[in-house]
Amino acid sequence: MKYLNYVLIIIGAFVAMYAKVDANQNQYILIGGIVLLMIGIYRVSKTIPSRNNDDINNSEEQ
Repeated sequence: MKYLNYVLIIIGAFVAMYAKVDANQNQYILIGGIVLLMIGIYRVSKTIPSRNNDDINNSEEQ
């Protein structure tokens, strides 16, 4: 599943850059690329543990 996140990020970035190259850019393709990019980044960031939760748990144990 984690490879899906990276694939979404790469495809989203590629589509967003490709839509930006053309002078007569298609707004829907650009928005779609940005949405894919953001979904991939969100899914990756969900798997990273928060530093604040560790600090709170450590202070409660002492």
